[in-house]
Formats: sequence, C-alpha cells, structure tokens
Amino acid sequence: MDILPAHIGIIMDGNGRWARMRGLPRIEGHRQGEESIMEAVRFCAERGIKALSLFAFSTENWERPPEEVRFLVNMSREVLRKRLEEFMKLGVRLRHLGRRDRIPEKILAWFDLAAAVTAENRGLNLNINFNYGGRREILDASLRAAESVRRGSLTPDVIDEGTLRGFFYAPDLPDMDLLIRTAGEMRISNFMLWHLAEAEIVVTPVLWPDFGRKDLEKALQEYRCRKYMEKSDYHPPAGAGSRNR
Repeated sequence: MDILPAHIGIIMDGNGRWARMRGLPRIEGHRQGEESIMEAVRFCAERGIKALSLFAFSTENWERPPEEVRFLVNMSREVLRKRLEEFMKLGVRLRHLGRRDRIPEKILAWFDLAAAVTAENRGLNLNINFNYGGRREILDASLRAAESVRRGSLTPDVIDEGTLRGFFYAPDLPDMDLLIRTAGEMRISNFMLWHLAEAEIVVTPVLWPDFGRKDLEKALQEYRCRKYMEKSDYHPPAGAGSRNR
C-alpha cells in the first residue's frame, strides 16, 4: 500500500529570485508560479491527497513594495476566476484561510464565491492561506474562545487542545503530515504553526516557478522513506537482538 500524506503544505518560495536571475520584474516570477500552483493542485487531486495548503500571502507580506502587493492581491482573484471550472472538474473544495481584514472586498467576494461553488466537492481540500499568519490564527482562536467564556457558553475548565482547535479558521483541517518549502530556505515563516507540530519537512533548492510534478514526487518519496524507517524502528524484525554473541 502506498504511504501518502493526508495533508500537504507548501511554502512557495523563490519567485523573486527566479525573476531576478532572468532580469525580469519580481511580479513575473509570481506570474510564472501560477502554473506551478495548478500542477500541484492537479497532482494532489489525482493522487488522492486529502488536503493541500498553499502559503499564498502572509500577514507580513503587506510590507512588500506596493506594486508587488497589488499584483499578488489581484493575482489571487485571477487564479480563482480562470481556474474555477477546472477546480470543479477535479472535485476540489476550495477555501480561504486567514484574516479578512485588509483584503479588498472584490477579492473577498471571489474567495467566498469559490468556496460556495466548490463546497459540495469531495476531492482535494485546497486551502489558500492568504493574509495568513500562524501566530495570528492561534491568537484569533484564543480570543474567540475567551469571548465564548465571557458569554457563558464555555467554561475555562473544559478548554483543551481540541476545544481551542474548534475556534481555528478551519476546525476540520487535520494536522499537516508533510511540509514542502522551495528555494532552499530553512524556515517555516509563521506558517500553520499548530498544524506543523508533527510534520515531516522537505526543503528543495528548486525555485517555485520551476517546481513541478517530478519535484512533488521526490518530496513524496522522501516522506515514504522516513515513514518506512519510522515503522521499522518500532517493528524490528522477529528475533532481532536475540542472537548469541
């Protein structure tokens, strides 16, 4: 039986570096990265992966140059507009994870439309982490739990990890099994900190615009190898360690 992660996260890094190496504006790297996004979605949908979370725009990304911010914000709408029909064909259920403040209403409308249209799909759960921060998600969940306590609908003595998780942006989303980061960066950059608690992390030097199916397959193979070794550690061969010395 194939060993597959149920939930994959990807930090899509290297767009600016890809463009700079070619003497192009940074936004061209993001534009080229759109096809890598779609290849990842197709691959995961076809392989039966249950959830894919893509770090599209962090809460810190608002500090980038205004032109780049405008492009990234509008690009999210264009991807949804152009690809919604394909998401439906693939059986993808799409939703936005992150804060809604600072996102223009016209962009939020597309996120909401895509979520509503794909809500009944039973294939890949595609999470677009936009205006997202891992610390902020935990803080927002804690504030919502505190408000429930203030209203009297929740008592502090029953709050545990499961209770707090119920206040997350997507309470039904399972922990991440595999995190992939491109462009060789060895950071998790405030991405889904709670969900990453037990994740395997694979870092590849490939820049995101060049990242394709073969790179995803390599990451899955690395994941399989680690899980196989993990199982081997817990299930030694019969008679191991019993030989006379």
